[in-house]
Amino acid sequence: MSDQPAGWTQTTLGEIAAWGSGGTPSRSEPSYYGGGIPWIKTGELGPRFVSSTEESISVEGLSKSSAKLFPAGSVAIAMYGATIGKTSILGIPATTNQACAVGIPHAEATTKEYLYHFLCSQKEAFVEAGKGGAQPNISQAVIKDWKVPLAPLPEQKRIADKLDSVLARVDACRDRLDHLPALLKRFRRSILAAATSGRLTEDWRLATGDTEIYPYPKAKLLTVATSRLGKMLDKGKNSGSLTPYLRNVNVRWFDFDLNDIQEMRIEDSERDALLVKTGDLLICEGGEPGRCAIWEGENERYIFQKALHRVRPDPNRLLSQWLAFSLKFAADNNTLEDLFTGTTIKHLTGVALANFEIQLPSLPEQTEIVRRIQLLFAFADRLEARLATARQQVGQLTPALLAKAFRGELVPQDPADEPAAELLKRLAAQRAAAPSAKRDRAKA
Repeated sequence: MSDQPAGWTQTTLGEIAAWGSGGTPSRSEPSYYGGGIPWIKTGELGPRFVSSTEESISVEGLSKSSAKLFPAGSVAIAMYGATIGKTSILGIPATTNQACAVGIPHAEATTKEYLYHFLCSQKEAFVEAGKGGAQPNISQAVIKDWKVPLAPLPEQKRIADKLDSVLARVDACRDRLDHLPALLKRFRRSILAAATSGRLTEDWRLATGDTEIYPYPKAKLLTVATSRLGKMLDKGKNSGSLTPYLRNVNVRWFDFDLNDIQEMRIEDSERDALLVKTGDLLICEGGEPGRCAIWEGENERYIFQKALHRVRPDPNRLLSQWLAFSLKFAADNNTLEDLFTGTTIKHLTGVALANFEIQLPSLPEQTEIVRRIQLLFAFADRLEARLATARQQVGQLTPALLAKAFRGELVPQDPADEPAAELLKRLAAQRAAAPSAKRDRAKA
C-alpha cells in the first residue's frame, strides 16, 4: 500500500498466526464431558480474556473428537451466527467448539494483543463478509486470507498498550453512562413520591394559604370519575361501519403509539358511547395493568377496545393528569398490584379500578402539582436525550480508535524499529528451514 506508514507492510492473518478450529464431542457419551479440560463455545467469546468456561471435556472427549487444545495466549474468534466476529484471548489453555477459529500468534511477527485488537476492529467487516446464507458465517479460509496491516513489532506493542489505556477509559465512561438511566428512573419516582406525599407543593400551600392541608383527603375513583371498558373485537359478530380503535398496545405510559391502528365495525347507535374525547384517560386492563395516557389527539374519531378503560374525571374535582401520575406512582411502588386479579396474566377489572383510592388535593393544588411534575419530567427527558447522544458518541469511539490505530495514526512511528517486512522474511526463513531440520532428524 502506497499510503501505509513507514515500516508497515500488508500481509494476511494466515501469515502471522497458526489457525485451527475446535470440535464438539458426542453428546451421547457422558464420559466425554466434565473432565476438567476447558471447552469454549462462541457465546462465551467477547470479553477480552476467557479464563473460565461453562463446560469442560475429558481427555477421552478430546481424543475422540475434532476438538484441539490451544495454549493460553491464543486468540479465538466466532465464525457462525449471531456471535460472528466476537473475539477473546484465551487466558487459559482451552479447547473450543467448531464455531470458533483460534489463532496462535507467531511470536516473531506479532503479539496476541495486536492480533486481538485487529480482529475486534474487523468485527463489522466479518459480519458483512458472512452474509448471504441462511445463517451468516465465515470460514477459516476467509480468516487466513484476511488482509492485515502489520506494524513493526515494537510499534505493535506501543499500539496495543495505547489501545489498552484509551479503551479502558472508554469502557469506564460507558459503564458510568449505563448507570444513568436507573438514576433518571429513580429521579422520576422520587418526584411522584414527593407529589403524593405533599412535599412537592408544601411551599405553594404556605404561600397561597390553601385551606387544604396534607394529608390530602381520599376518595374511591368512581366517586370522582366515570369509567367504562371498550368494545369487544368479534369479527364474526360486529357489524356497522369500520372505525379506528385504540388497543392495549397503543397505550404507553403518558403517551400513545399510533403506528399500528386497526379498525373494527360498530353501529351508529353505539358510536357516541365509545368515542374517545380529548382529555379522556385510557387505562390498560391487562398486559401491564394500570398503564395509562391522556388522549390529546383527534376528538371523537377513535373508539377503544375492551382491553382498555376509558376514564372521564369530574372536572370540578379531579384532573386527568393528576390521576395518571397517581396511577404511575401506585404502579411503581406496587400498591396498584393489590387490585389485580389473575395469577399468570394480571388484570385490572372495572370493579378493581372502582376501588382505586386517589388522594384529592384541591383543584388549584392539583394544577400546581401537575405543572411542577411536568416541568421536572421535561428536565429528566432532556437529560435522557443528552444521555442517548452521549452513549451514541461513546459507542462510536471504540471503532474510531481501532481504525485510527491500524492506519498508523494512534502512536508515533520510530525509524529505528525493524520494518515489519523484515519480520515476515525472517519468519519465512524459519519455516523453510523447519522441513530440512525434520529430514535431518529422520536420517539420524
